Amino acid sequence: MTDLVSVVFLLLGAVFFLAGTVGLLRLPDVYTRLHALTKADNIGVGFIVTALCFQADSLFAAGKLLLIWFLVFLAGAGVSHLIAKNAFRNGIKIWKR
Repeated sequence: MTDLVSVVFLLLGAVFFLAGTVGLLRLPDVYTRLHALTKADNIGVGFIVTALCFQADSLFAAGKLLLIWFLVFLAGAGVSHLIAKNAFRNGIKIWKR
């Protein structure tokens, strides 16, 4: 049963990574691409870490996985903020129809 739950969470994570990739390729400007990619990647990593926590041997290993997810979450948010800030400073306009 644990393996089945893990597979479901891994597939959900893969779907969110795929959605982020599609958003990166299809959206018109840097700001909307960052939004789609950051949200989808953070949720995708969360699902994959959840699947790995079900497979972890101990609570300590699961805690380390959750800590890694938290650090990836903070790094992704910080980097996307810096990219958006730099794009705004360089005069890249927000997409409008």
